[in-house]
Amino acid sequence: MSERVKPFASTVPTTTPGSLDPTAVRPSPKLPGCPTIITRDEWGAMPPSHAMTLLTETPKYVFIHHGATSPCSTQQECSTRVRSYQTFHMSAPPAGRGWWDVGYSFMVGEDGNVYEGRGWDQVGAHTYGYNSVGLGISFIGDFRDRLPNPNAIHAAQALIKCGVDNGKIIGNYILKGHRDVGNTECPGQTLYDYIQTWPHYNRN
Repeated sequence: MSERVKPFASTVPTTTPGSLDPTAVRPSPKLPGCPTIITRDEWGAMPPSHAMTLLTETPKYVFIHHGATSPCSTQQECSTRVRSYQTFHMSAPPAGRGWWDVGYSFMVGEDGNVYEGRGWDQVGAHTYGYNSVGLGISFIGDFRDRLPNPNAIHAAQALIKCGVDNGKIIGNYILKGHRDVGNTECPGQTLYDYIQTWPHYNRN
């Protein structure tokens, strides 16, 4: 059983020191300067199906995704949507991805909140080939034809800044859209065009 996290990420699961609990997830620390982050407990996450792998180096990439679903504008709606992402990611193929947990590091709703996925410290399952060296931030909704609202944009940008300021993302990080490294439309054409104006974006 493994996630699609190679070649950069080991598929050998590890636990936090001293823990043999295969469903243990290290909670993201509360960092100064971050936007509001709704924890896994707060949005009603299921435990992962397997022990999670911890990142061994500070991420140097930030990948922007979209969920390609209906949007959300309240914490209740966004929590429901995030639970649906987790269910899809963890369900066995062909109904889902067969991953150990929701794949994204964080998800951002148009309520202006960030939703904790695998968080700052766990290897994600968001961007094939880059999961052990990058974080994946997904906007909740479908952004092929429109942008996320200003609340969501601000929250995502504030999250990245918080990560840099607190040593969770390297200062000279590279920002990319999912499609820059994979055969996908993600994060949607309109959002993809927009993130190319953000600091640190580099297609190459």
